[in-house]
Amino acid sequence: MSETATRVAVIGIIVENPDSIATLNDILSLHREHIIGRMGLPYTKKNISCITVVVDAAQNEINTLCGQIGRLDGVSSKAAFSNV
Repeated sequence: MSETATRVAVIGIIVENPDSIATLNDILSLHREHIIGRMGLPYTKKNISCITVVVDAAQNEINTLCGQIGRLDGVSSKAAFSNV
């Protein structure tokens, strides 16, 4: 049986609605087995948070995660994929 191919990706997340943070953390927790690392930076001047999440997962799983995040109120996300 072959192992499912995975890719490394960086998901950039911008949170404009602080009420969505708890749900965002719940979603990330559900995908924790794929998360290599994450970094969050509050940008108080604009009243937003910028979060970077690095993942290693199948491309469809990364797309699913990014879509779940992007459907949250006041949250946007984009993924950049490695070529390996």
